[in-house]
Amino acid sequence: MSTYDPAFTAYLEQFVTPRRREILRQVLQNRTRHLTVVLEDLYQMHNISAVVRSCDIFGIQDVHIIRKHYDARISHGIAKGAEKWLTLHEHRDTADTIRRLREAGYRIVATTPHRSSVLLPDFDVTRKAAFFFGVEKDGLSPVVMEMADEYLKIPMYGFTESFNISVAAALILYETTRKLRASDIDWRLSPEEQAALYQQWLERSIKKSDMLRRKFYGSSS
Repeated sequence: MSTYDPAFTAYLEQFVTPRRREILRQVLQNRTRHLTVVLEDLYQMHNISAVVRSCDIFGIQDVHIIRKHYDARISHGIAKGAEKWLTLHEHRDTADTIRRLREAGYRIVATTPHRSSVLLPDFDVTRKAAFFFGVEKDGLSPVVMEMADEYLKIPMYGFTESFNISVAAALILYETTRKLRASDIDWRLSPEEQAALYQQWLERSIKKSDMLRRKFYGSSS
């Protein structure tokens, strides 16, 4: 993320319509880092792209992507450009990713239909949570299952024992963000985080914003 500069932000605003600036600010008000999503080694572009799209829709700012054996990329068409507005973090090691998230205050939540310490309607959103979703064929790795703080299950009442990963992510994010927004928890981004993202989003809203950046800092040096 670019270093926040209020003068540069004000400069960029003149190249964006008032309506666009209003939309960016409205979306920022609904962004959160209280919850985050971690995708472990997905291999289907459709699924990884659909999850990214759901994260944007439900206001999840950070998405962590662990690439070990597979290297599925995000499809701009399927994600509808959602990746443009999110903060994507790429990792290669699951255990290291878990340690980093724990250091940031997240509890590690393994989403799985096979173990259920808690059902989705009963999930506690008061503490920061990182939801781990696993590879389509085999589910989450043994590393996640062993290191998880909690196991989360979506109630199911049919013969099929699991959801498609993109559907599972959408259901979990819908329910947990709904509960979060109805609570008294301070789940929104800090003013500093909002300001930095606002500048970044302004740049991403403007064609050839890199040229404007060079012009601004070249003229002010």
